[in-house]
Amino acid sequence: MSLIFTLLVVMFGATGSLLLVIKNLYYICQPSEVLIFSGDRRAVSDGRRVGYRLVKGGSSIRKPLLEKTFRMELTNMIIELKVASAYSKGGIPLNVDGVANIKIASEEPAIHNAIERLLGKSREEIEKIARETLEGNLRGVLATLTPEQVNEDKMAFVRNLLDEADDDLAQLGLILDNLQIQNISDDVGYLNSIGRKQRADLLRDARIAEAEAKAQSALQAAENLKRTSLRQIEAKIATTRADADRRLQNALSQRQAAISEAESEIAAEVARTEAELAVQRERRNQVEQQLQADVIAPAIAACQQAQARAKGDAASIVEDGRARAEGIRELATTWQAAGDHAREIFLFQKLEGLLENLVATVPDVAVESITVIDAGGGGSATKLASFMEQMRQATGVDLSHTLQNFGGGSATPASLAANPNAETKQG
Repeated sequence: MSLIFTLLVVMFGATGSLLLVIKNLYYICQPSEVLIFSGDRRAVSDGRRVGYRLVKGGSSIRKPLLEKTFRMELTNMIIELKVASAYSKGGIPLNVDGVANIKIASEEPAIHNAIERLLGKSREEIEKIARETLEGNLRGVLATLTPEQVNEDKMAFVRNLLDEADDDLAQLGLILDNLQIQNISDDVGYLNSIGRKQRADLLRDARIAEAEAKAQSALQAAENLKRTSLRQIEAKIATTRADADRRLQNALSQRQAAISEAESEIAAEVARTEAELAVQRERRNQVEQQLQADVIAPAIAACQQAQARAKGDAASIVEDGRARAEGIRELATTWQAAGDHAREIFLFQKLEGLLENLVATVPDVAVESITVIDAGGGGSATKLASFMEQMRQATGVDLSHTLQNFGGGSATPASLAANPNAETKQG
């Protein structure tokens, strides 16, 4: 039991010792400060080698027995500036009161200047160094400016002071954030005299401006009165002119109305005349059309009819003659084509008409059949039958059929035979 207790005591003691060692070796850097671990040499951004390392806004562990840790605050320091009897350009001593905000630089390489010159110093000592540096710069800038320049253009004065102090503060590793000049005075009353002179000038200028304003107002009033009078006169002139123009327009309108009335009457008369002329023209056209319809058109129609009738008669005569000539030409052509029998064929063709005329004079006889006995030594009947058969074979004219049609008999072509031994019956 005692052994376990001893082990627990040893373990707690070792843990506490470890925590104590860690607490003494582990450092946390706040955002408003910088940690400097001195003892280890390293190269910086400009190539120099320094015997420390920096930690900003983080944490690090100090190497035991090899490094030593320092803290440097980066917060603003407010410095009140009071410069008394600082001679300006022209030999006038001035008193200047101001406020400056400075801080230790946190960026390289200016922070190395601050570490080399300000490390280990308290804030009061750093503020004293910065105050003395700014007051010296302030005296140097005042020596280049007149009291009027310092008093009238404080912004230019502050810019010159900032330009003068930046380099000196950068050598110390400090940054001037802001500078305000609160008061500028002197012990000899120079600025007051300047103020009185300026007030007198301002008063004089105000009186002059007031007098000029009154004169300008009077001139403007006179000018306005003149313009008003001119406008009234112009308005009266315009009214009179408008009245004259109105009267003139009325007279012109009346004259125009009379002219328009006369023109209307003339136009109406002309329109009536033109209408009457149109009526007379229509009547003339009507008479012409009536004459055309009653006399000229029938005459033209009769003439055209007579011409057409004459043309028809002439055409009929021409066509008849042409047809007869064509028939004669065809008859001649047929006659030539028939050769030696042309005369007989022509006679056979004419015989048909002759027979028709002969039969027309004979009373109705019923011929039943015709018989030819001897074609060689017979009489007239035999020769007639032979002639009819030859005629039928040569021309295609069947005389027996023709006689039947004209005589009203019942004989047929089959009843007429060319056989010489046939019998002839009559009833």
